[in-house]
Amino acid sequence: MARSFTEREKENIKRSLQEACKQSWSQYGYKKTSVDDLCRQVGISKGAFYLFFESKEALFCEVLCSVQEQICNAASEVIEKNKDKYGVAEAIKLIYREYDNNNFLYHSDSTDFTVLMNKLSEEQAKKIEKSNHMSQRIFLKQPYFKFTVHADLVLSVIYSLIMNIKNKDLLPYNHMETFDFMVDHLVGALYESQETEKIRTTDGGKNENRSYPKK
Repeated sequence: MARSFTEREKENIKRSLQEACKQSWSQYGYKKTSVDDLCRQVGISKGAFYLFFESKEALFCEVLCSVQEQICNAASEVIEKNKDKYGVAEAIKLIYREYDNNNFLYHSDSTDFTVLMNKLSEEQAKKIEKSNHMSQRIFLKQPYFKFTVHADLVLSVIYSLIMNIKNKDLLPYNHMETFDFMVDHLVGALYESQETEKIRTTDGGKNENRSYPKK
């Protein structure tokens, strides 16, 4: 029988389980990460595990959504401090580095990830789907940004850039420097610069570079 825990112990144990899951998921994958191993790392019994999560899948779902939320919040803060295309570039770089630290974020097409998704409840699957759309709000729903291309193309380019991380070991040059180079050169083609915005404001829109409507 699992012993009772204080509220502080519960918070610490839950946080430790999430961290252990994140590390094991990155290193071994979902299938090779067992509840027994996680409990051993945290120092609790297997029975105690179910005081915190109803299943192994519930833990993985929470870890995935939590990591994505933390990344999106951090990226949003970067953009709030730099409300221009340079802020966008820094936010994309931040996301890429977080993906590099948590490889389960970009292995959604793997058999291991498919096995996990098949075991999730409908509610858990919807939670992950909702979490996956968080990044769209960062790069699209900002009133001070104007696009030079269609909003869908903006998202597609950013997504393609980040997903290049799957090929990082195949590149003949440092993948981080390569990524930063691509971002610095492509972001300027997606978002109008502040200078363009000033010109449009001062000339009354006579020379307006019209952007595509957002969806």
